[in-house]
Formats: sequence, C-alpha cells, structure tokens
Amino acid sequence: MENEQSYKDKKVITIGVVRELTGLSERQIRYYEERKLIFPDRSSGGSRKYSFSDIELLIEIANKIGDGVQTYDIRQEMKKKQIEKDTKTIRNKMIQGQLNAQFGIRKQ
Repeated sequence: MENEQSYKDKKVITIGVVRELTGLSERQIRYYEERKLIFPDRSSGGSRKYSFSDIELLIEIANKIGDGVQTYDIRQEMKKKQIEKDTKTIRNKMIQGQLNAQFGIRKQ
C-alpha cells in the first residue's frame, strides 16, 4: 500500500474539468505547463491529465501571478520547496534506518 498514490496525486482529470475548477482558461493552463510550473500526464490519445494536487498548484500559481510574481520566480520557489522536501525525506529515511538497526540489535 506504501507505493500506491494518494487519490490527490492520481492524474485522471481532464483539462476541461481543471478549467472549470480553477477558473483558468485552457491557454493559461497550457502556458503554465510551457513555463515548467505544472506537469500533466498524457493519455494514450495525447490528452492532458491532471491531479487534485495539480489543481491546487494551479490555483496557487494563478494567485501568485495575480500578485505580480513572475513565472521564473515561482519556478525557483518550487525547486527550492522540492529540494527541502527531498532533503526531509532522505533525513527521515536515514533516521528510520538507524532506528531499525538499533531495534534489530536490541532484539538479538
């Protein structure tokens, strides 16, 4: 069950539904993709597929752009957040490994 994606991360939503949920135009959504701010999957027919997490991110991006933040700055912030998340994940795995090793020694 650990490898299963959360329902929020499953890319099953079409661009039309995303448009309705976000209030963004299809052109705006595609522009954010072109600027490497959002990464939809593609169906076998080539249609874009988004997740609920993507929708939340699109709303956040649109709000920042509305506040005057440039797409470059948004992308840099997203990269920084991803690095922090990756670092935290690695740190947690290392700590868990140390605890497992220590627990294993105690069991013997």
